[in-house]
Amino acid sequence: MLTKRLHLAALAGLAHWHGVLAAPSGTATAPFTVQTGVPTLTFSTSVPSPSASLGATLPSQVALPPSQWWCIGQIFCAGSLLQTVNVAQLYPDPKTFVDKPTKKSSQQVLSDFGAFNVSTVTEGDLVNFVDNDFSGEGLELEGIALQGFNANPPFLNNVSDPLLRSFAQIVNSYWTQLARSTNYSSTCDDYPGGQCEGSFIPLNHSFVIPGGRFREQYYWDSYWIIQGLIQSQLYESINGTLQNFMDEIETFGFIPNGGRIYYLNRSQPPLFIHMLYDYVTATNDSSILERALPLAEVELTWWQNNRTSEVTSPFTGQTYAMARYAVTNTAPRPESYLTDYLTANDPTLTTPLTEEQRADLYGELASGAETGWDYTARFESIPALGNPGLRSLNVSNNIPVCLNSILYKAHILLADLYGSSNASAAATHLQVAAGIRAGILDLFWNSTKLAFYDFNLTSNARNDIFTAATFYPLWNGIIPDEVLSSQENAFGFFASLNMVFNRYNGTFPTTFIDYTGLQWDAPNTWPPHQYIALQALRALPSNLTSNPLPTPPSNESAYSLVPVGQLALTEAQLPGQPLRGPQANQNVTQTGPGADLNALNGTVVNGGNATAGEGWNHVLQRELANRFFTSALCSWHATGGSIPGYLPQLSPAELNVTNSIGNTGNMFEKFSNLNVDSSGFGGEYTVQAGFGWTNGAVLWVAATYGDLLVAPECPPLLYTSTNAATGLRSSSAAVLLAVVVSLLFHSLLS
Repeated sequence: MLTKRLHLAALAGLAHWHGVLAAPSGTATAPFTVQTGVPTLTFSTSVPSPSASLGATLPSQVALPPSQWWCIGQIFCAGSLLQTVNVAQLYPDPKTFVDKPTKKSSQQVLSDFGAFNVSTVTEGDLVNFVDNDFSGEGLELEGIALQGFNANPPFLNNVSDPLLRSFAQIVNSYWTQLARSTNYSSTCDDYPGGQCEGSFIPLNHSFVIPGGRFREQYYWDSYWIIQGLIQSQLYESINGTLQNFMDEIETFGFIPNGGRIYYLNRSQPPLFIHMLYDYVTATNDSSILERALPLAEVELTWWQNNRTSEVTSPFTGQTYAMARYAVTNTAPRPESYLTDYLTANDPTLTTPLTEEQRADLYGELASGAETGWDYTARFESIPALGNPGLRSLNVSNNIPVCLNSILYKAHILLADLYGSSNASAAATHLQVAAGIRAGILDLFWNSTKLAFYDFNLTSNARNDIFTAATFYPLWNGIIPDEVLSSQENAFGFFASLNMVFNRYNGTFPTTFIDYTGLQWDAPNTWPPHQYIALQALRALPSNLTSNPLPTPPSNESAYSLVPVGQLALTEAQLPGQPLRGPQANQNVTQTGPGADLNALNGTVVNGGNATAGEGWNHVLQRELANRFFTSALCSWHATGGSIPGYLPQLSPAELNVTNSIGNTGNMFEKFSNLNVDSSGFGGEYTVQAGFGWTNGAVLWVAATYGDLLVAPECPPLLYTSTNAATGLRSSSAAVLLAVVVSLLFHSLLS
């Protein structure tokens, strides 16, 4: 039921514009108290809640997958115990079980499980087994006080609007609730001779977690967490995070996806050198480089040896060493065991997968998780709704533009960090970077469509799915000559951003494919991509940014300004922006000028205030920064957030819509580009609150664009005749309450 409740909260965002949030004048110090002390963490064993009766026997199981050489132990790795507990479906989230340390030695736990006959074991038997042999998830972690925490860091002075300044101050305080260290009194000894066994990888230094089910340190999340920690001047926390990553490189030879043993077969987007460079730049602490530079070499060597292959361009005949995500794995991921198991063994399949096909699929699922984009139509051979689409995953045969852009910049930054101290090493990295850059421009860049696309080894051609990955090269310093050739082309590269601001209520989605139900497709938008798009806009030289924002012909929408073929979708194929009120059960006009429902006096709803003489690039940055801040603030407010003296909490009736009575506001990991007061939804797990990379991106935007941010117009959660009579903009889009109620009703029945 908890899973459904959170999903309902995500669906319940209503997108009709209300009044501007009141913002009295004030200074950087808000008239309220933020929590800054050590968080009180409450650990309790999640109570098993099987969907079947306790006396029921388990469904029959398929043959066990092979043991995975990289996974340590027989409890939290693929095997009979893990598969049986997952088939019993004791917990809504499969990660819950693998995060529970045992109460007994591994030998005793395996002996207790071995007493069962798997073919006759009941749900009740397994409930008792887990209750008796396992303790609460997360016990290996403890909250800590943040060294040097400042409730009023200097960047707050950059935010002109006092309401938004106060919100940024509250977000800054959330670091105190997400700071963790290893609780060594609850960690288990080395396998297999310890008093207990757990999946947690103990870390020597403190760190900041993303939040929710992500209770340990994660790799690429930490990049955006660090962007926020820099603004908060929490440099010791950044140093600790980097030291933990270096410990992992020393121990494992690479940085795993996260701090659990079940992540030891895969990494994530390799942003360690980016983090290191930003830390040194912010602090001038070059002392860390004595340890970090050799270990940065180790990480790059791991990517070279394990994820890089030669690719010959069908366009030029040139061959390049390009990286891809390709995990060696032939079993369900332990933290998503049941999800993967059911994807590969769906009983409704008319032709079941063979053992070899299942093994290949498990490798693709793990590779998809390594991308960080788990999951999206971007990597599917045949995009489809949910699991059917996942069965066509083809991650390992795609050369991703995002990964190679990150690695290009990693070599550039590492060369810069070496400087004159090791000119030979610096020159080598610049040479490698030049080769990657040439490959990116040859394999990924479409000079006609003015966009970057992944290269598909299966078809030996570029894919045509347009994604937010198109912004990664510019973020990392690669600007094609065609973009540099004219303002018209430079705008064309970013024209999809302008289209989104005019057509939808929220920010930029990961893709424009909305029929898969996957969390890295539309309508979901992710904080890292808003940051990356803003950095891409900032990367353009000033001679390309001064022209005014183009306007479409009178009988067309902003879609007409997007280069032909760039989206690989006609205007009518784009996701629709739902309406409400008199237009019940309808979408906004999908083609023509009526589709630009948010166009408003030279700006867009919740896009900030237009000023005379703005160049198109400045307009897009202002609008994106404001839209992202709006999504974070309005969804936080819709789930109980309030600011004494500035922003009262919503009424119980309103908070009941989002299931947030008693809540004090959620910072979600993802948002909806249709509803600025809603989280995103879909994916393998319930909507997560916290949330590390959202906090970091919000604080970076506040520090960078604070003078351009304007208090947003958050939509009401309840639609009444009073709303209709208060002058709400008829051009603004919203979701029909009756449609949402219908969705909630059907979700409850499912």
